[in-house]
Amino acid sequence: MTFHPNLFAGKVALVTGGTQGIGAGIAHHLARLGARVIAAGINVESSVREVDGGSIETRHLDVADQGSVDALFADLGSLDLLVNCAGIIKRGEEHQVDVFQQVIEVNLTGTMRVCTAARPLLAKSKGCIVNTASMLTFFGGGLVPGYSASKGGIGQLTKSLAIAYASDDIRVNAIAPGWIATPMTAALQNDPARNSPILARTPLGRWGTPDDVASGVVFLCSGAAGFVTGITLPIDGGYMVS
Repeated sequence: MTFHPNLFAGKVALVTGGTQGIGAGIAHHLARLGARVIAAGINVESSVREVDGGSIETRHLDVADQGSVDALFADLGSLDLLVNCAGIIKRGEEHQVDVFQQVIEVNLTGTMRVCTAARPLLAKSKGCIVNTASMLTFFGGGLVPGYSASKGGIGQLTKSLAIAYASDDIRVNAIAPGWIATPMTAALQNDPARNSPILARTPLGRWGTPDDVASGVVFLCSGAAGFVTGITLPIDGGYMVS
């Protein structure tokens, strides 16, 4: 294990979009390091399971619904770490304005909605936020204008909240995952015409894993990043610089 097993002992973490893919990997990592993790997602049943070191509680959360956000936070007595991973992508459909609006509402406005709700609790704990940006924070995607716009917005939102929340001793950063092997990217992995160019441009020569991303999140949430705020950290195997 790279990090001390009790790194987040006694800490409470909320991971939105934490029941699948990258979010689930982050939730598991935080729990293994001692945190009590609330992994929130759409249409999930409430449950609690113990993980070596900590625990993961699953809760329903629709970040596009203010009532759903309010209901979740009404039950939280404390919060130390917030990781915003909830997001959607609608490849090929986002040139339709209604679909574009839906993607923005979940990915960008949903992140702001959760950050706003979390701020009072994080101010008490001097906690931190990690948002989820993307390679498309830095360049465009012709099939996904809504997703690209939302992730560009996440980069600017992260900088802005880092400034606004600093007076509460809340650090706000973001991660920018590259090509990560999850069910969402399975079709690309299994299509040689798409997979080969991705690997050819990635200097480290492989797809990333949720664990790769989770390690970056752990760093940003830890005391090692105590003087780091407002950054977007690429976790992409070198894809962005190649």
